[in-house]
Amino acid sequence: MATVQILRLATRAPSTTRIRPTSQFLRRTKPILASASPGLAFSTTTQKSSGGDAHAEETFEEFTDRYVKEFEQVQDVFELQRNLNNCFAYDLVPSPLICEAALKAARRVNDFPTAVRLFEGIQAKVENTMQYQAYLEELKPLREEFGVPLKEEMYPGNTDSPYYNP
Repeated sequence: MATVQILRLATRAPSTTRIRPTSQFLRRTKPILASASPGLAFSTTTQKSSGGDAHAEETFEEFTDRYVKEFEQVQDVFELQRNLNNCFAYDLVPSPLICEAALKAARRVNDFPTAVRLFEGIQAKVENTMQYQAYLEELKPLREEFGVPLKEEMYPGNTDSPYYNP
């Protein structure tokens, strides 16, 4: 008997009633959209104004202060890594103050790998080894206090593999 019902449904003509939005539905939604203010109709975020000029240049000191504050407010690993990605995306090398704040944030959220990777990022951003050595000297007390080794110290021989045996 079940197959007879299935055959009846299969041979039945297509239904002429289709679900379409009716004009009543559209009339009900228009007052809702009309009542919303034009600024809030599509976004609830505020626009960032910087003293009237939408594309004002940020000085290096303002950049440093902004990222030091952001790293002081870090509460988890995601925020730490997001801030580091944003900071290193600029076409400049972050100041030692930013790196110090990032190391303290990595210690606060207990993220050892990111602390080690911070120095790899600095090494990739600087122009030469003298600049990298200057950063290492500046950050040496904090690095030793937190026990953060360099990648070069962990894997000597200029290789990424811990199994490298020359």
